[in-house]
Amino acid sequence: MSPEFIIVSPQERPHIAYVQLNRPKELNALNLQLMQELRDALQQLDADETVRCIVLGGNEKAFAAGADIKQMAGRTAIDMYNVDQFTIWDGIKKVRTPIIAAVSGFALGGGCELAMLCDMIVASESAKFGQPEIKIGVMPGAGGTQRLTRAVGKALAMEMVLTGKFISATEALQAGLINRIAPVELYLEEAFRLAAEVAKQSPLAVKMAKESVLRAFDSTLEEGLHFERKNFYLLFASDDQKEGMKAFMEKREPVFTGK
Repeated sequence: MSPEFIIVSPQERPHIAYVQLNRPKELNALNLQLMQELRDALQQLDADETVRCIVLGGNEKAFAAGADIKQMAGRTAIDMYNVDQFTIWDGIKKVRTPIIAAVSGFALGGGCELAMLCDMIVASESAKFGQPEIKIGVMPGAGGTQRLTRAVGKALAMEMVLTGKFISATEALQAGLINRIAPVELYLEEAFRLAAEVAKQSPLAVKMAKESVLRAFDSTLEEGLHFERKNFYLLFASDDQKEGMKAFMEKREPVFTGK
């Protein structure tokens, strides 16, 4: 059955998939069905050996303007506990294929959290990032207090979380939240350009490098170094390592197969 709230293009470009959030009338508000569809699509793409990078986008007005408040407003604490919507987010976190968020317009609340769950962010000049949950009597629940603080530091994260302040693409770039900015008409193309740079590398090395970078947030330096070293050694069992080093010595472009 085709998803209702996302559009999936498994081969938008060679080795690059594109997933578009598609609730334009609701500014791509993240309801439970959309998140389930997104998790399932990303997991399927992750299992596809032809996909080496995924771009996740919305539209020019909004990447995602937040969670679907109408869906949550009447729920009790027990309802929220039983629904346990954040297990869906945990499934997305486990996707090994790199994901690049292409953000234009609003990335607020859950939308900002979803962008931060991705591995890199390309933003348009119109992008606005924020965690405004405090203004409706709650707080971020999908990583907003944790990933935002790790990305931009305590001072700015505290201001954004406690006041609901939005920051512009320029401020987000200066703070280290995003990778680059492009004009509105070019931001998606810029995201695909970055994805192409990732997709031409060894898929095995890319996945292991992604795992190692993420491990830096979940472990001590010593544990992280041990994990990094293990993955480094393991890559010497791959055909891609042989091809990459041979191509370097022969002064040509490598042809990686993911084996």
